[in-house]
Formats: sequence, C-alpha cells, structure tokens
Amino acid sequence: MLDMDNEAFMEQLEELVERKRWPELRDILVQLEPADIAQIMDDLPEDRLPLLYRLLPKELAAEVFVEMEGSQQELLIKSFSDTELKEVLDELYVDDTVDIVEEMPANVVKRILQHADPETRKSINEILKYPEDSAGSIMTTEFVDLKKDMTVEAAIKRIRRTGMDKETINICYVTDPNRKLLGIVSIRTLLLSDEEDIIEDIMDPNVVSVNTLEDKEDVAQDFNRYGFIALPVVDTENRLVGIVTFDDAMGVMEEEATEDIEKMAAILPTDKPYLRSGVLETVKSRIPWLLLLMLSATLSGIVINRFEDSLAAYSVLIGFIPMLTGTGGNSGSQSSVAVIRGLSLNEIDFSDLPAVVWKESRVAVVCGVILACANFVKLLVVDRWLMGNEEVTFVIAMVICLTLVCTVFCAKVVGCTLPLLAEKLGLDPAVMASPFITTIVDVLSLLIYFTFATLLLGL
Repeated sequence: MLDMDNEAFMEQLEELVERKRWPELRDILVQLEPADIAQIMDDLPEDRLPLLYRLLPKELAAEVFVEMEGSQQELLIKSFSDTELKEVLDELYVDDTVDIVEEMPANVVKRILQHADPETRKSINEILKYPEDSAGSIMTTEFVDLKKDMTVEAAIKRIRRTGMDKETINICYVTDPNRKLLGIVSIRTLLLSDEEDIIEDIMDPNVVSVNTLEDKEDVAQDFNRYGFIALPVVDTENRLVGIVTFDDAMGVMEEEATEDIEKMAAILPTDKPYLRSGVLETVKSRIPWLLLLMLSATLSGIVINRFEDSLAAYSVLIGFIPMLTGTGGNSGSQSSVAVIRGLSLNEIDFSDLPAVVWKESRVAVVCGVILACANFVKLLVVDRWLMGNEEVTFVIAMVICLTLVCTVFCAKVVGCTLPLLAEKLGLDPAVMASPFITTIVDVLSLLIYFTFATLLLGL
C-alpha cells in the first residue's frame, strides 16, 4: 500500500507531471493499487486529471475509476470520447456501474446508458428497480452458474470460458433450468474433485441466501456472521437473480456507520466528503437539529426561572448545575451508545427492554453511589475546607450528592429506553443519541436538583 505521507515519493510524482515525463509516470502508476492511484488523482488539478487517467492500462483504469469520488468520475465522463466511455463501461462490473449511475446527474446518466451494451443496460435497469436500501440494489448479476448434471471437467471449462467477466469465481451457484438455486460449490472443491464427478454429488445444498428486498444492512451483518465472501440473492420464488460480494458489504457497513455517527452528532447524513461539501450545504445539514435542540433546551431555562427565588437564597447551588447536567448527559450517552450498538449488531431487540432496563438500573445505582461519594468528599474537603467556601454545608453536599444518584439513574434508564422505543416505532435509533438524550436529561436533572433543594433546605 502506498504511503501517502511519503513526501519524497509525492514530490517525485509532481515533478514528473510538471516535466511531462509520461512514460516514467505510467511505469510508476501501474505498480500501485487502484485506491492509491485514485487518491493521487484526487490531489491533481482538474485540467491534469483526464491526461493522467489516460496513461493507465484499460483494466487498471476501470478499477481506478470505481475508487474515485463522484465529482472526479463526472469530470472524466464529460472529458471522455464516446469510444473511451464505452471502453471504461465494458470493464466495469454491473454493480459498480449502478453505483456510478445513482450518483451522476441526469445528463451524464443518459450518456452512460447510451454507450452501455444492451445486456448491461438491461441489468442496470433491473437493479435500479429495487429499493435503495435493499439487497437487490447492491447486488451484481455477474456470477458463475452451473447445472447439477455437469461433470467437474465441464464445470471448469465453463468457468474458464465465462469467468473472466464475473465478479468472483471462488463460489459457483448451481441452478435448475428455471434458475432456482439448488446449491453452491467452491472452486477449491472443483479442483480437488475428480473430473468425472457430478456437480450434484459434490455441491453443498444447504445455501444461505438473502431476498432481493432484504435490508442491505442486514445483508452486511450476514457477512460478519457467516464469514462469507459472497451471498446469493434470490427472488420470492427462490430464483437466483444476483450475488452480493464482500466488498459491497464493506461499503454498506462504512456507509451505515458514517450515517449513524452523523445522526448521533445531530447532523443530517450526507454522501459528500467533508472537504467537498460547501459551506451552505454543511450549514443545511446541521442547522435543523441545532434549531430543534436549542428550542428544546429552553425547557431547562423554564425550570431555572421557576426556581429563581430559591437560587437567589442559595446562590451556591448555581455553581453545581453544569456538573450535574454534564454528568447526567454523559451517563445517558453511555447507555444509549451501548444499546444502539447492540441494536445495529442484532444483539438485542425491543423484547429485551425489561432486561436492558434492569441491567442499566443496577449499573446506574453503582455508578451513582460511587460518583456521589467521591463528590461528597470533594465538596467538604476541597470546596469547604481547602477553598474556604463556607456556603458549602453538609446539607448542600447532601442535596448535590442525592441529585447525582437520581440523575445518573434517570439518565441511564432514559438512555437505554429511547433507542429501543425508536426501533419499535420504525425510527433510526441513532437519532436518540447524545444531543437528544442530553437535552431530556438536563431538564430531569434540574427538576431533581431543585426538588431535593426544596425538601432539604426548606425553600
């Protein structure tokens, strides 16, 4: 893998570009991985990109094209001649072509479809019919299919004849004349079997498959669960229509993880890289949640205003509000993140709500007591004795510490409950992460704080 931090190497490439030493530059590029070449081209001025891309051999150029960002792909497509565009499309796998088509503007899509061969165009249109988040939308129709009555010798000949254009030949799929999936056989099994052996006798009939309409995130989890390199995709009649490969599953997992992180940070999901997103576009993705959370945070202000007289009488209480709300928000975030992770990995579901609440309640009590004890010592030793703050009395310390215990308890229960409720209602659990839960817990912690202050201080 290329070390993009190697300044000497990058300076050498830039020098070759400036001096137009194209043969030497080509010799260096062909030794690199497609992803590394795409990264190099990402740093090039736009006017140099088509020129450098044309240095690459046809097959390598197609692999690099897949690794590029959408904006670079669009720029290249516009600079391609009709012949060049057709050459690139002929080298791409169908699922990669579909990914490109989904990201391009209408005029570019029209040109791509015009220069794709009829069979590829038909496959693209079939895949585009499936819902965006389904297995059908990420599958490829390029796989090796065998018949059960074939001999191993005939099967290997078929693989040699058709396998060049398939995305993977490591796993072959056995189908009947109606394309119904009967079993699978690995290339390893074929190579270790006798040439006269019949496919039906050596195939594995116990096939794990997914439906075309199954959620693509669940499909990605299947790869993690079973350790497969490819999964067959079947329709409602168990007819084989495509396969999902490991690289597609990795892409889905990265996409879903990015989306969850953005939602957990109160940002609307976006497909563009950070530096390629404009200022206004970034503002649009952030401002809706900021407005919502700002308005919801006014509830905290209402609570504080309600107890304004109490705060005036015991002004020392004001200084501990940030610590209490911050601890509550952190406690709630811990629980919500743990539950969201469990939901995404299918480790828990809504039926586990009682068990989850029971566990988090016990954790909350232990954490709350430990935090309260540590804070009690800190209040009396550091604040009162060392810093000489006479307003921090034993009763004040009790109010703060009791609030801590109850706040941590409420925060952890809220933090573990809301994501499960969101899942039950068909919402994304990631929405119920840090910002949203913190806002709720802030209000609860203030209500608890002033309730104990009223009871113990006689406000």
